[in-house]
Amino acid sequence: MAQDNSPNKTITMNQRRSRTKFTEDQLKILIKAFHQNPYPGYATKQRLALEINTDESRIQIWFQNRRARHQCQKKSEPDEDLESSQDQDHSEEEIQSREDRRCRTSYTSSQLHTLIEAFMNNPYPGIDTREQLAKEIGIPESRVQVSVEEFDCSIS
Repeated sequence: MAQDNSPNKTITMNQRRSRTKFTEDQLKILIKAFHQNPYPGYATKQRLALEINTDESRIQIWFQNRRARHQCQKKSEPDEDLESSQDQDHSEEEIQSREDRRCRTSYTSSQLHTLIEAFMNNPYPGIDTREQLAKEIGIPESRVQVSVEEFDCSIS
């Protein structure tokens, strides 16, 4: 990993990404897509990201949050037949085909070496560190985040 020893170097701690704020028009597009399919595939998330001009990872988080909120609202309503809701969940899983999923990310040995080294130095990197690592090894930041979580599980 390259080090910057300049006096103007900014020291970054584990910082959260600032909250993504969607416009009304963007939200209308996302809500419409959610009503069509609350579990969109990678291709759909990519299309939506281009359409509303944001990262696919932000689309993914929005859908995760929306599904969680949707589940909370369902739980607060009177319980209906449990079996029918389980059948519905099962059919949603069947709808999502493997073709819509993101391809598994393959890393070169030098990319892995850089990721492992960074993880050993800081097992909980902030967004700035993840973005810097992603740029350095040529992969999306969302893959760095997942990779670090996988390392966390495999090392423990």
